[in-house]
Amino acid sequence: MYNSLQQRDLVELLFRQSYAVLFANLVIPLPVLYIFRNALSPTTMVFWLVALYALTLGRIVLARTYFRQAPARALGHGWLWSNTLLSWASSLLWGWLGWAGFAHGDPQLFAFTCIVLTGLVCGAVPSLSAFPPAYIGSLTAMLLPVLVLCLSVADEQHTTYSFFIACLAGVNLYYSRVTYRSLCETIRLRQENSELVHDLREQRDLARAADRAKSRFLAAASHDLRQPIHALGLFVGALSALAERGPVDARQARDIATRLRAMLGNLGDLLNGLLDISRLDAGVVPVAREPISLHKLFADLREAYAGTANEHNLRWRVQDSQLWVDSDPLLLKRVLDNLLSNAFRYTPKGSVLLGCRRRGDELEIQVIDTGVGIHASQQEVIFDEFVQLHNAERDRKQGLGLGLAIVRHTARLLGHPLALSSEAGRGTCFSLRVPLAETPLQAPPLPMPTTEREPGLGIMVVEDEVDVLHALCSLLEVWGHRVYPGTSALLACQRHIEASHAGRAPVDLILSDYRLGEGLTGADAVRRIRSYLSRNVPALIITGDTSPERLREAAASGSQLLHKPLDADQLRAAIASSQEVTSTA
Repeated sequence: MYNSLQQRDLVELLFRQSYAVLFANLVIPLPVLYIFRNALSPTTMVFWLVALYALTLGRIVLARTYFRQAPARALGHGWLWSNTLLSWASSLLWGWLGWAGFAHGDPQLFAFTCIVLTGLVCGAVPSLSAFPPAYIGSLTAMLLPVLVLCLSVADEQHTTYSFFIACLAGVNLYYSRVTYRSLCETIRLRQENSELVHDLREQRDLARAADRAKSRFLAAASHDLRQPIHALGLFVGALSALAERGPVDARQARDIATRLRAMLGNLGDLLNGLLDISRLDAGVVPVAREPISLHKLFADLREAYAGTANEHNLRWRVQDSQLWVDSDPLLLKRVLDNLLSNAFRYTPKGSVLLGCRRRGDELEIQVIDTGVGIHASQQEVIFDEFVQLHNAERDRKQGLGLGLAIVRHTARLLGHPLALSSEAGRGTCFSLRVPLAETPLQAPPLPMPTTEREPGLGIMVVEDEVDVLHALCSLLEVWGHRVYPGTSALLACQRHIEASHAGRAPVDLILSDYRLGEGLTGADAVRRIRSYLSRNVPALIITGDTSPERLREAAASGSQLLHKPLDADQLRAAIASSQEVTSTA
């Protein structure tokens, strides 16, 4: 059995290799008829020659027509069987001539006939084996008349002839089968090589595209990172120059501090965006699915963007829904936040609509705007990092070009198909398909927990950067915690031992950087300290690494991950959260 592609190649081989037989049918008949001139009448010879030439001409025309047709036409069975029937008819004419040579009784003519038939039967093996029925039919048509004649004469000589004819047929059928299998194997290997070459070309193109995307990504990231750092350097220089003149005016200091804070915010937004993409790529973002009320979600979004709509003088509409969907509430809200921010940013006038449509067992949440729209040729690239079609100046007030990239990664993580429909100058519609969920039963409200101020904790800190270690320890001590610092897990344990000699030294938390010296990681430090303490103390690991592999390794440690740059509020919330988990465990 062979597939359609193999069949097409076999049909092409059948037509190509039959040219040798066609040439033989044009040249050989004339000397053959000369030998048969005394065995056949002139009329019979003319009729036989005209019939053979007509069939040969028909086969030539068929072959030329076949090669002029489109490749898709070559898959039809009509071409195959037309060639086969013409081959059978030509072979039958040669079979009749062989019967005439055997029946005449002349030993020389008999020997010549044997040579001609043997040559034709053997020569047709490479020409017709691409389609076994073609060769089997041709061999039968050439040898059957002679075999019937030999079997009809009951003597030892003709019985021997019959045996040799049967052997000739068997040997050639065997070689035809071998040739057919070889042709199929050759075609299969050629197709596999073609597919391999095609795959290699695709992989090469993907690699080139990835390399270009990486270069574009690095160029944009470098620009957006350099700008706030450059501004920070200038502001620090201005502050230093003011300090050299004498006491700094409070108003000027406050103005510079505000601008420094804004620059740090821009830098933090960029790094957080890159971190989010890396975490999504690494698959370390937890997905907690639960039924989500669209009524509440849409109400929150309506209120959140009401001020933005008023600021841009846009009509802001939200189509309410009482349905529930199955998704992660935080991630789904973040996707819609990014889509709505994008819609308001690129809609100079008109309206923005948030709504939904039911699609069977799914709900299609839509964000529709009447903004500048996106040309069809650019609708794929807008989901790449740092792509902003309408912000060639890289104005950070218009975003960083990471929002839609995060949307695509998050939608893929949630398994929610994301679609885009847009026309340049006429607005855009982003849609997200989310599975519907049953309306959950209302549970009684839980009593509000009483919050008490946590006393100072004992914290073991591991950080191989001395400056960072001092800054971190100073902050923790200001908050009232007792710190046992070290540039390695061993030194932190030694500090704890020294403190325990002076009195009680509890350890409530381990705080470690992820990348440490000597090829060690924060996960290694946490394991060593827990082994030293002989108990499973909560741990926080701080990392500035955004590569997906490193994020997966850090997440596999089981400790809570914090990402640089880390502000004081985030650190304080993480410390409180670690103690809440411990108290409920």
